[in-house]
Amino acid sequence: MRIKIIAGNWKMYKTISEALELVKALHYGYQGGSSEVVVAPPATAINKVAEFLKDSYIKVSAQDLFWEDFGAYTGALSGPMLKDAGADYVIIGHSERRQYFGETDETVNKKIQAALKHRLIPIICVGETLGQREAGKILSVLTTQITQGLAGLAAEEIAKSVIAYEPVWAIGTGKTATPAQAEEAHVMIRDLIAQQFGVDAATQVRILYGGSVKPSNSKELLNLPNIDGALVGGASLKVQEFIEIIKTA
Repeated sequence: MRIKIIAGNWKMYKTISEALELVKALHYGYQGGSSEVVVAPPATAINKVAEFLKDSYIKVSAQDLFWEDFGAYTGALSGPMLKDAGADYVIIGHSERRQYFGETDETVNKKIQAALKHRLIPIICVGETLGQREAGKILSVLTTQITQGLAGLAAEEIAKSVIAYEPVWAIGTGKTATPAQAEEAHVMIRDLIAQQFGVDAATQVRILYGGSVKPSNSKELLNLPNIDGALVGGASLKVQEFIEIIKTA
């Protein structure tokens, strides 16, 4: 049985003190249930947040990593650095990284391999733009992202990874895919994983939905058979809203 994950992507919000205030409120505001809970603070706050959460039900994720372990790569953070700082997970290939920082399926692939090498669980983001959806290219886009982004990985590596389906048109817009649209895309992704890595990997891999998830729509989305949790943006910065989503899971 796949254990649900609720992950909060804080993006470029929260100083160290603000991040600690938020995780303390989460930790003491809810004592945890049957789902995994993950927070992804900015890199500056990972270490302090991880130190506070070391005995908590909440795990810590980085928002990105570079594929080399060390070297002359100004501004980059490597797998060993993030692991040492206390990260358990790392988000890879988020649409904002693709849009603003030139992320490609090739670099996503390198980053996934680096994450797995250093025992970081990758949360691998895929999803289509509004134009691609309206052109009927959802399956084509997902096929390319899955095929190229996961190239060369072993079935057992995929099985322990996490995929997040994020329709780009729903991120930060207030729009959410309907439950039927979300489930359809999740089924596509699981089928693509089965074709590329086998049925066992497809059965085990957890696929999250991301895109304006909030308490008002989380229950309907998380009840669907192929949706194994949520990658939450704005609502993860609001303690009570995030806790309500966790409770739903």
